[in-house]
Amino acid sequence: MIKENSLLNNQQAKAILALQKRSYEVEASIIRSRQIPPLQETLLHLQQSKEIFLGYYIEDTLAGVISFKVLGKELDIYRLFIDPAHFKQGIAQKLLAFVEKNYSATKISVSTASKNMPAICLYQKKGFVVIRTTKINDELTLVHLEKVIEGGKLSL
Repeated sequence: MIKENSLLNNQQAKAILALQKRSYEVEASIIRSRQIPPLQETLLHLQQSKEIFLGYYIEDTLAGVISFKVLGKELDIYRLFIDPAHFKQGIAQKLLAFVEKNYSATKISVSTASKNMPAICLYQKKGFVVIRTTKINDELTLVHLEKVIEGGKLSL
């Protein structure tokens, strides 16, 4: 089940932050860098976010999260992370599909580490294309991907 999470609810915010840290630890090992903001984020910083957070639940357990902002007709994904215990179960694809189906936009964008091939492959499989890269430092380069949608509804 997918539902919106309230970061004002301390229990939900703490669950999101704990899952975020577990998931991004895996990404840190893949890209061989701990220089990724989600690993440094505090509960207060998370709760001050203006993003929409959707959680994917298996029974009552949070198994995945997508966060984004809708700015006009553009939807920007800020985070997409899955509990490592639930990798390879299609949860990321379900969260992406839910957002694409339920939020109006003509373009969706996302960024990820250039060494995070599992994420890049997922986005490309879902119709995203690489538009540019940005070198952050010697350890981290970001890949920026976009998906343009005709008709104003995101679709696969």
